[in-house]
Amino acid sequence: MTSKFLLTAPLLLIAEAVGAAQGEASARLGESPLSTSNLIDTAVGLVVVLAIMLALAWLVKRFVQTPGINKGQVQVLGGVSLGAREKAVLLSVEGRRLLVGIAPGRVQTLMILDESADDTTDFAQQLQRAAATPAEQAVDTQAAGAHRDVTS
Repeated sequence: MTSKFLLTAPLLLIAEAVGAAQGEASARLGESPLSTSNLIDTAVGLVVVLAIMLALAWLVKRFVQTPGINKGQVQVLGGVSLGAREKAVLLSVEGRRLLVGIAPGRVQTLMILDESADDTTDFAQQLQRAAATPAEQAVDTQAAGAHRDVTS
């Protein structure tokens, strides 16, 4: 009996020190942990903690600058899907325009476009013009070779 008293006496003193009345501490011990008031207190606390975490994440994203990433160096001008997992993207990097092919596990520069093209034309038109240029060159080369064969 004496050992139980020695163990519980400090707990009762701590309960009084934190502001709980003697009767209130024993009443809360008899209350069910699944009571409505306990569940509401827990839910409100959880919502408050999540709101604080989301606010801090937003503040960090908004105001903390990541070293090495400057705004405006790389801009995505447009993109078009070429298949289920492939696409072509037009990038502007330090004033140069690059056509980049993106596939799972691979990014490849397809073409460096001239800087004189205006930005008002949409990406699909620019892509068609860029794709037509090598084909036209191949046709012109074949036609020139056929013309040489005929003349010789």
